Amino acid sequence: MKILIIEDELQLQGAIQEFLVGEQFLVEVASTFDSGLEKALTYSYDCILLDIMLPGGSGLDILKVMRQEGVKSPVLILSAKDSVDDKVVGLERGADDYLAKPFHFAELLARVKSIIRRNVQHGTLFLTYKNVMLDPDTREVSVGGVPLLLNRKEYDLFYYFMLRPNRLLEKMTIAETVWGDHADQADNLDFIYSQIKNLRKKLKTAGAELDIQAVYGVGYKLV
Repeated sequence: MKILIIEDELQLQGAIQEFLVGEQFLVEVASTFDSGLEKALTYSYDCILLDIMLPGGSGLDILKVMRQEGVKSPVLILSAKDSVDDKVVGLERGADDYLAKPFHFAELLARVKSIIRRNVQHGTLFLTYKNVMLDPDTREVSVGGVPLLLNRKEYDLFYYFMLRPNRLLEKMTIAETVWGDHADQADNLDFIYSQIKNLRKKLKTAGAELDIQAVYGVGYKLV
């Protein structure tokens, strides 16, 4: 799962980033209105943590432009302002939730997971496809009830596919989602092939009734 933090308080930004990375999220950051808007419009995120007061503009305007441009990434507003007006405007512009500063990281994590469950997992606690089940909270995968051991990148890849069965996923989109926004600067995407090759082997050995199929020159899909 990839998170974008748009927050100009660098100490807070760093603390949130460190905490979420420790919870196995892939985290990108931005500190200004312009950089935050550029990232929000350019890349895909499973959740965006958005401060209201930013150098160069308001986070609420970032949210407004996102929704006008058809960007559907879920948004959790973080702000020192705890006024009803800010909450109303944020929700009217398409925010998914609002968390006032200061907050406990445990509550932040609960809000993020809830948003992802509603918007990305379509409200389900577990993802199942054929004889495979994935538990996003524990990061456990099982085949026919038997645990399947995956490393972090293999799990992140498989989670991404399990959310989108039978959908063709482009290589660059996979790379940016699992390895981060700077993946678009890589000379090639051979690292994706290597990880998927290992993942397919583990799934086949475990007796999974599914496979990750390559679509030449485009990407992959879970079938």
